[in-house]
Amino acid sequence: MKVEFDSDGVELVGNLYLPQGQDRAPGVVVAGTWTSVKEMMADRYAERLARHGYAALSFDFTGFGESAGEPRDVESPRRKIRDIHSAVSFLAGHSAVDAERLGALGICAAAMYMSDNTAHDTRVKSLALVAPWLHDAGICEQAYGGAEAVAAKIELGERARSRFDETGEIDYVPVVSATDERAAMPYDIDFYLDPARGGISAWPNRFAVMSWVDWLTFDSIALAPKISQPTLLVHSEQGAIPEGARSFHAGLAGPKDLLWTEGTQFDFYDQEPQVTVAVDTVAAHFARTL
Repeated sequence: MKVEFDSDGVELVGNLYLPQGQDRAPGVVVAGTWTSVKEMMADRYAERLARHGYAALSFDFTGFGESAGEPRDVESPRRKIRDIHSAVSFLAGHSAVDAERLGALGICAAAMYMSDNTAHDTRVKSLALVAPWLHDAGICEQAYGGAEAVAAKIELGERARSRFDETGEIDYVPVVSATDERAAMPYDIDFYLDPARGGISAWPNRFAVMSWVDWLTFDSIALAPKISQPTLLVHSEQGAIPEGARSFHAGLAGPKDLLWTEGTQFDFYDQEPQVTVAVDTVAAHFARTL
């Protein structure tokens, strides 16, 4: 069902998937990759979790998809973490949800944001991360071509932010492009470019350049020692920055599990058997911990 809820004065739009014939189900907030809208992968995971007996909420972050908020399509960790906190509040207050059994599922970049909220939100009793993108400064340097390349992107972001502050104009580049070297991911990535997969009309494939500043300076690895809730990671050596998953897992303060499986990063978004393996593993984790 389509739902709406408030996040610091901004109306967010989501989809709430409820299990059939079950009252007061455990609830799970679900979110996906950076720049994504809910239809790209969060809906898929939420719908599948509902079949396992969970009330699962996917939603569009502030400034993305069907949700309100300006500026649009800005990857702001702080804003997204705030929205996740609001989504947990919405689930906790819903009559179909058991507020004492709330979990969080982050796919790719949302792993960082779900982890941050979990570290500071005792209402979240269990955390699961699928194909998690988890970085710190060192991992960013490895992923983006070295310290000088990272510094150059941060400088671009700072200039774009100054322009926005002064004029209200936003510098956008593609999120993904095989031909535009300015793109956030200047590669031919089928998931994002194929309309039958992630290249859907609801996703504008645009990246606000000012996002580089907060994205590249966010340290998710440092969050791990602050998380005492049971935590599961599902990843593969063929996925994105597996060393981030290993470092994060090693630092976790509470009970933890790590499943290494097969598949590329993008397989976990919409391909089989990766989605089924991930969903079944996550559902079993929540069954043990919620």
